[in-house]
Amino acid sequence: MHPFDPQAVARAQGGDHDAREALFGAVEPVLRSFFYARIGRSPDADDLVQNAMIRVHRGLDALENPARLKAFALKAALYELQDFYRGRGQMREALFDPDLPTPGSVAADDGAARLDLDRAMRVLTDHARQILELRELGYPYAEIAETLDTTEAAVKMQVKRAFERLRSVLATILALLSLPTLG
Repeated sequence: MHPFDPQAVARAQGGDHDAREALFGAVEPVLRSFFYARIGRSPDADDLVQNAMIRVHRGLDALENPARLKAFALKAALYELQDFYRGRGQMREALFDPDLPTPGSVAADDGAARLDLDRAMRVLTDHARQILELRELGYPYAEIAETLDTTEAAVKMQVKRAFERLRSVLATILALLSLPTLG
Protein backbone atom coordinates (compact mmCIF):
# COMPACT_ATOMS: atom_id res chain seq x y z
CA MET A 1 0.00 0.00 0.00
CA HIS A 2 1.33 3.46 -0.94
CA PRO A 3 1.99 5.79 2.03
CA PHE A 4 -0.26 8.50 0.50
CA ASP A 5 -3.17 6.08 0.27
CA PRO A 6 -6.02 7.45 2.43
CA GLN A 7 -6.20 4.19 4.40
CA ALA A 8 -2.47 4.36 5.18
CA VAL A 9 -2.84 7.99 6.25
CA ALA A 10 -5.81 7.10 8.47
CA ARG A 11 -3.73 4.31 10.07
CA ALA A 12 -0.92 6.80 10.71
CA GLN A 13 -3.41 9.19 12.26
CA GLY A 14 -4.71 6.33 14.39
CA GLY A 15 -1.28 5.75 15.92
CA ASP A 16 0.19 3.03 13.68
CA HIS A 17 3.92 3.71 14.06
CA ASP A 18 4.94 1.85 10.87
CA ALA A 19 2.34 3.69 8.78
CA ARG A 20 3.51 7.01 10.23
CA GLU A 21 7.16 6.22 9.45
CA ALA A 22 6.27 5.21 5.88
CA LEU A 23 4.20 8.35 5.47
CA PHE A 24 6.99 10.69 6.60
CA GLY A 25 9.49 8.71 4.52
CA ALA A 26 7.32 9.43 1.46
CA VAL A 27 6.64 13.08 2.33
CA GLU A 28 10.29 14.06 2.85
CA PRO A 29 11.47 13.65 -0.80
CA VAL A 30 8.38 15.52 -2.06
CA LEU A 31 9.20 18.44 0.23
CA ARG A 32 12.89 18.32 -0.64
CA SER A 33 12.07 18.48 -4.38
CA PHE A 34 9.72 21.40 -3.73
CA PHE A 35 12.42 23.44 -1.97
CA TYR A 36 15.30 22.45 -4.27
CA ALA A 37 13.25 23.59 -7.27
CA ARG A 38 12.68 26.98 -5.67
CA ILE A 39 15.87 27.87 -3.79
CA GLY A 40 18.38 25.26 -4.93
CA ARG A 41 20.41 22.79 -2.94
CA SER A 42 21.46 24.72 0.11
CA PRO A 43 21.49 24.41 3.89
CA ASP A 44 18.46 26.72 3.90
CA ALA A 45 16.55 24.18 1.81
CA ASP A 46 17.41 21.43 4.29
CA ASP A 47 16.19 23.59 7.18
CA LEU A 48 12.98 24.38 5.34
CA VAL A 49 12.36 20.69 4.69
CA GLN A 50 12.70 19.99 8.40
CA ASN A 51 10.42 22.88 9.34
CA ALA A 52 7.79 21.73 6.84
CA MET A 53 8.05 18.17 8.17
CA ILE A 54 7.38 19.51 11.65
CA ARG A 55 4.30 21.34 10.35
CA VAL A 56 3.04 18.14 8.74
CA HIS A 57 3.75 16.13 11.90
CA ARG A 58 1.92 18.63 14.10
CA GLY A 59 -1.06 18.91 11.76
CA LEU A 60 -1.43 15.28 10.74
CA ASP A 61 -3.95 14.35 13.42
CA ALA A 62 -6.14 17.35 12.51
CA LEU A 63 -6.15 16.48 8.79
CA GLU A 64 -9.82 15.76 8.08
CA ASN A 65 -9.44 14.30 4.59
CA PRO A 66 -6.64 11.70 4.49
CA ALA A 67 -6.73 11.75 0.68
CA ARG A 68 -5.38 15.33 0.81
CA LEU A 69 -2.12 14.55 2.65
CA LYS A 70 0.18 15.46 -0.23
CA ALA A 71 -1.64 18.76 -0.78
CA PHE A 72 -1.47 19.40 2.97
CA ALA A 73 2.29 18.75 2.99
CA LEU A 74 2.88 21.02 -0.01
CA LYS A 75 0.82 23.78 1.61
CA ALA A 76 3.01 23.45 4.72
CA ALA A 77 6.05 23.77 2.44
CA LEU A 78 4.57 26.85 0.78
CA TYR A 79 4.00 28.50 4.18
CA GLU A 80 7.60 27.74 5.17
CA LEU A 81 8.87 29.21 1.91
CA GLN A 82 6.77 32.34 2.41
CA ASP A 83 8.10 32.72 5.95
CA PHE A 84 11.63 32.26 4.62
CA TYR A 85 11.19 34.96 1.97
CA ARG A 86 9.65 37.32 4.51
CA GLY A 87 12.59 36.77 6.83
CA ARG A 88 10.46 35.07 9.43
CA GLY A 89 12.16 31.71 9.30
CA GLN A 90 13.68 30.12 12.34
CA MET A 91 17.18 30.85 11.08
CA ARG A 92 19.02 32.70 13.85
CA GLU A 93 19.83 36.22 12.85
CA ALA A 94 22.75 38.17 14.18
CA LEU A 95 21.74 40.50 16.98
CA PHE A 96 23.87 43.44 16.01
CA ASP A 97 23.60 46.47 13.84
CA PRO A 98 26.39 46.61 11.22
CA ASP A 99 26.26 50.42 11.27
CA LEU A 100 27.25 50.63 14.95
CA PRO A 101 30.77 50.22 16.35
CA THR A 102 31.73 46.68 17.27
CA PRO A 103 33.75 45.68 20.32
CA GLY A 104 37.39 46.43 19.65
CA SER A 105 36.65 48.87 16.82
CA VAL A 106 36.71 51.82 19.22
CA ALA A 107 39.84 52.50 21.21
CA ALA A 108 39.31 51.95 24.93
CA ASP A 109 41.03 55.21 25.82
CA ASP A 110 39.00 57.32 23.39
CA GLY A 111 36.34 58.60 25.80
CA ALA A 112 34.56 60.71 23.19
CA ALA A 113 33.94 57.69 20.96
CA ARG A 114 32.81 55.23 23.64
CA LEU A 115 29.13 54.52 23.78
CA ASP A 116 27.18 53.65 26.86
CA LEU A 117 24.85 50.99 25.57
CA ASP A 118 23.22 50.55 28.97
CA ARG A 119 22.15 54.20 28.88
CA ALA A 120 20.89 53.85 25.33
CA MET A 121 18.90 50.74 26.33
CA ARG A 122 17.03 52.86 28.88
CA VAL A 123 15.08 54.50 26.07
CA LEU A 124 13.43 51.13 25.41
CA THR A 125 10.44 49.87 27.31
CA ASP A 126 11.01 47.15 29.89
CA HIS A 127 9.14 44.77 27.59
CA ALA A 128 11.41 45.53 24.60
CA ARG A 129 14.55 45.22 26.74
CA GLN A 130 13.35 41.87 28.06
CA ILE A 131 12.75 40.58 24.52
CA LEU A 132 16.20 41.71 23.35
CA GLU A 133 17.83 40.08 26.37
CA LEU A 134 16.01 36.79 25.70
CA ARG A 135 17.02 36.90 22.01
CA GLU A 136 20.64 37.56 22.99
CA LEU A 137 20.47 34.49 25.23
CA GLY A 138 19.43 32.46 22.18
CA TYR A 139 15.72 31.97 22.83
CA PRO A 140 13.70 31.54 19.61
CA TYR A 141 10.89 33.96 18.84
CA ALA A 142 8.22 31.30 19.42
CA GLU A 143 9.48 30.55 22.92
CA ILE A 144 9.71 34.24 23.81
CA ALA A 145 6.15 34.76 22.57
CA GLU A 146 4.92 31.86 24.68
CA THR A 147 6.81 33.09 27.75
CA LEU A 148 5.46 36.63 27.40
CA ASP A 149 1.95 35.51 26.39
CA THR A 150 2.02 37.28 23.04
CA THR A 151 2.40 36.35 19.38
CA GLU A 152 5.58 35.56 17.52
CA ALA A 153 4.86 38.40 15.07
CA ALA A 154 4.54 40.86 17.96
CA VAL A 155 7.89 39.75 19.36
CA LYS A 156 9.58 40.16 15.97
CA MET A 157 8.06 43.62 15.57
CA GLN A 158 9.31 44.60 19.05
CA VAL A 159 12.84 43.53 18.08
CA LYS A 160 12.66 45.51 14.83
CA ARG A 161 11.35 48.63 16.57
CA ALA A 162 13.87 48.33 19.41
CA PHE A 163 16.77 48.23 16.94
CA GLU A 164 15.34 51.19 15.05
CA ARG A 165 15.04 53.16 18.31
CA LEU A 166 18.55 52.19 19.44
CA ARG A 167 20.00 53.11 16.06
CA SER A 168 18.35 56.54 16.28
CA VAL A 169 19.48 57.18 19.87
CA LEU A 170 23.04 56.02 19.28
CA ALA A 171 23.30 58.08 16.09
CA THR A 172 22.23 61.14 18.09
CA ILE A 173 24.80 60.38 20.78
CA LEU A 174 27.52 59.96 18.16
CA ALA A 175 26.53 63.23 16.52
CA LEU A 176 26.66 65.05 19.86
CA LEU A 177 30.01 63.53 20.72
CA SER A 178 31.49 64.59 17.40
CA LEU A 179 30.53 68.27 17.84
CA PRO A 180 33.49 70.48 18.67
CA THR A 181 33.44 71.60 22.27
CA LEU A 182 32.86 75.27 22.84
CA GLY A 183 35.13 77.17 25.02
